[in-house]
Amino acid sequence: MVKTISIQTKSRMELQDITARVEDVVRAAKVKNGICHIFIPHTTAAVTINENADPSVQRDIVNWLNENVPFDADYGHSEGNASAHIKSTIVGIDREVFIEEGRLKLGAWQGIFFCEFDGPRRRNVYVKIVED
Repeated sequence: MVKTISIQTKSRMELQDITARVEDVVRAAKVKNGICHIFIPHTTAAVTINENADPSVQRDIVNWLNENVPFDADYGHSEGNASAHIKSTIVGIDREVFIEEGRLKLGAWQGIFFCEFDGPRRRNVYVKIVED
């Protein structure tokens, strides 16, 4: 079964820590060992796993993406959000995390981040738990 996490973003571009919300889905599934699939069903958003202890890491990621894929370059896409599509492709729309002993097997400093590139918007994150 696929569970949906609803997200409301506040900025044109932001990384939102969704680790606790994904962990809630894992706990509710009562799966001891397996895999947690995280999928973003949007073409201008993404998901990544990175450091969640120091917020400057998220700022650095956003700044790098904006420098290398600027909002206002000479894109052919006429809707004005071509950079968001490119950023989504670079970062990626899915991740998998192992589940061991009923918990996500993340590193000490890792968190799961929803990446908004065309906000603010109401978004969904799909989470599927597969038991070993």
